[in-house]
Amino acid sequence: MAGPVIGLALGSGGARGWCHVGVLRGLEELGIRPDVIAGASMGAIVGAAYAAGKLDVIEEWALSITRRKFLAMLDVRLSGGGLVLGKAILNLPAELGLPEHIEDLTVPFRAVASDMQTGREVWLKRGNLAEALRASSAVPGLLGPARIKGKWLLDGGLTNPVPVSVARAMGAEIIIAVNAGTPLGGSIWSPDIVDDQQGILTHLAGKLPKALGAGLFAPPEGPRSPGYLTVVSSAIEMMVVQILRARLAGDPPHVLLNGDPDVVKTLELYNAALAIEEGRRMVARHKVALLNLLEG
Repeated sequence: MAGPVIGLALGSGGARGWCHVGVLRGLEELGIRPDVIAGASMGAIVGAAYAAGKLDVIEEWALSITRRKFLAMLDVRLSGGGLVLGKAILNLPAELGLPEHIEDLTVPFRAVASDMQTGREVWLKRGNLAEALRASSAVPGLLGPARIKGKWLLDGGLTNPVPVSVARAMGAEIIIAVNAGTPLGGSIWSPDIVDDQQGILTHLAGKLPKALGAGLFAPPEGPRSPGYLTVVSSAIEMMVVQILRARLAGDPPHVLLNGDPDVVKTLELYNAALAIEEGRRMVARHKVALLNLLEG
């Protein structure tokens, strides 16, 4: 007899979202394979790779990203509604060997984005996969919106950070949700935490006219003063925390895997190894609950 339909809801979180690779590895080791996948932002990118049978490939690609390689990906263009154009995301599906269209993925998949005009979430279930992933990961303040079928779309984490509702609508009877690191308790930012984001800004400023770069991305005035990217990412996280709490309360998954927000910072895409290992720990922490759920 066929078992229950297992749905996986993979959340947003920037570089923290590399934990989804570790989560999928951990679930496989427990004999758990999702039948449907819904993802927002980085959750959509990793989820699409898994749905295409390319988990090994995206893991290898993620682990190959050095800080220097990451900085080279930042194609600055202020005229597009963000700091960078995001060609690396558009090119990624072809680079990984993913199919051109969402409907050609092996596992049913949905990417979540947010309609800039109406503020509503949009479920991308067919059409160009690269465009869908670019739209789902269009973080305000960093990546400009993507236009699909006449709509300007932003990051899916703005409206449905961990898309449990999407997985349920796809027919999932058991839903495993993955919160890559949105801090549902505790602090969002601390002046005592040192991160590398000002270094990223310095690199971006070097690609702009001197006066503009110095004006936009000047170093913080004091040693504990937050810089531009820290302010933007913290502000988005404040909003996402509230949305995620409300959505999980109204539509809870059967198992929720929460990542540690302090393992990596949002833009540290070159720290994939740390995030992937955290994903494995997330599964290990819930091993009993996961096995009991499936056996029951």
